[in-house]
Amino acid sequence: MIGKIKGKLTEFDNNSGLVETTSGIFYLVFLPSSFLDPSFIGKEIELYTYLQLKEETIVLFGFKTKEEIDFFKLLLTVSGIGPKIAFNIVNFSNLSQLKQAIKENDPDYLNQIPGLGKKTALKIIVELSQKLKNELEIKKLYLTDEDKLVFDALISLGFEAKIIKKILPRLPKHSSLEERIQQAIKMIK
Repeated sequence: MIGKIKGKLTEFDNNSGLVETTSGIFYLVFLPSSFLDPSFIGKEIELYTYLQLKEETIVLFGFKTKEEIDFFKLLLTVSGIGPKIAFNIVNFSNLSQLKQAIKENDPDYLNQIPGLGKKTALKIIVELSQKLKNELEIKKLYLTDEDKLVFDALISLGFEAKIIKKILPRLPKHSSLEERIQQAIKMIK
């Protein structure tokens, strides 16, 4: 599997280009629209890649950031969304606005993306809104090992997870485990 490519962009045509690696191999990659500019010819670029194997062809999709490729892969989990449509969605939209539109059930934003119809936009919203909500909650609550111990201790004492999640970030990080648990109990009560 090809996960990342670093090399010189030698040419592009439409939405794909040739990237020459230091070993002299040229990869044909679907490029993010930001690289489809003559000023990038001859410059070194670095892309996260997704390799699609079909019966008769091998297609390589390139992404500027890890966040873009992760969202691309998330789009592939939606029934009826293939790599080309998912690439188009990521390529022709602002990722944070796209996520916001999905969370807010706003199909109008998605309908502005070339090649995306209303039914597909609604399907994306229905299938991804809960996944994005869960992703946000996980990112909001990054737990260290000590946080997990505090969390588990408070759960065993009968406190609600929702309340614990709100106070964990406010607990001092350099206190002992016992002090953090005591402070958490005081904050909850």
